[in-house]
Amino acid sequence: MTRQEIFEKTVQVVNDCIPETVGKTLTEDTVINTDAGVDSMSFTLIICRLEAAFDVQIPERRWQKLYTVGDVITEIEKRL
Repeated sequence: MTRQEIFEKTVQVVNDCIPETVGKTLTEDTVINTDAGVDSMSFTLIICRLEAAFDVQIPERRWQKLYTVGDVITEIEKRL
């Protein structure tokens, strides 16, 4: 799976979890909590859905180091 495919699937999961992000331009540089307006509960939901979508496990201690969409994609890439 390419980085672009992971990006597209990640954006889809974010949009499914947080309808307010639909129509917003998300890039790899988008800061999830501030730019995308995602709170901590929603972030947890997104990570859980991404783990299911990609069949990966991201340890909770890594979650706090995931600031941007690109950080999330890199973490998923490592685990595929």
